[in-house]
Amino acid sequence: MITTNVTTTTASTKYDAMLTLAIPVTLEEEILDFLMLHPQWANGFSIIDAQGMGHGASLLSTMEKVQGRCKRKLVFIVGRDTELQLLLQALGQEIRNHDVAYWITAVSAFGRLQ
Repeated sequence: MITTNVTTTTASTKYDAMLTLAIPVTLEEEILDFLMLHPQWANGFSIIDAQGMGHGASLLSTMEKVQGRCKRKLVFIVGRDTELQLLLQALGQEIRNHDVAYWITAVSAFGRLQ
């Protein structure tokens, strides 16, 4: 028999949303520095390589134009919706760039495997 120990967050750390930022690779360090300076809104996050396609994609290099897609990074931040909204507002004032896309999705559970 397999047993799994899962611990969900406590009421004081109940996360209800995840902010995803789709950013150009040229802004990676600037945005990560911003997030590191604001742990009250983003006390942890994950980042992965991605590619963007479609009408909103900024194709800068010749290779991107041939392939029809651009290199991007996705930054995932799980937190409270109200705090993530504040983070977005502050980030938008600090970094004005139409190539940064974002979306917020609901999180039904968050925890750590024990």
